[in-house]
Amino acid sequence: MPAELTTVVLDSADPAALAAFYAKALGWEVTYTDEDTVQLGGGPVGLGFQRVAGYRGPAWPDAAKHAHLDLKVGDLGAAVAEFVALGATKPDFQPGGGDWTVLQDPEGHLFCLAEG
Repeated sequence: MPAELTTVVLDSADPAALAAFYAKALGWEVTYTDEDTVQLGGGPVGLGFQRVAGYRGPAWPDAAKHAHLDLKVGDLGAAVAEFVALGATKPDFQPGGGDWTVLQDPEGHLFCLAEG
């Protein structure tokens, strides 16, 4: 029997703050919280954040391989502005020829926004 993916978990220095960013950005709700873990629900797969002592976000661009999230939005320009207003940053390096925009969350995790 195949397994079912239920949650993607991101390492974090401050799980509560990072969860608050994504809850606002995605319109999701906190479904679980303790001292070191926060989980959000509201999509087809949950999104979790776990405290890691000394956590440092990835560099970008970076030759090392990292996971990232792809998010579909209705209006790319408006979504980029909204995510930046919530605390995301837009790196100078933007591959993709304008088909998507790479952003970093407040702790440096990469995610891409694309119209869809």
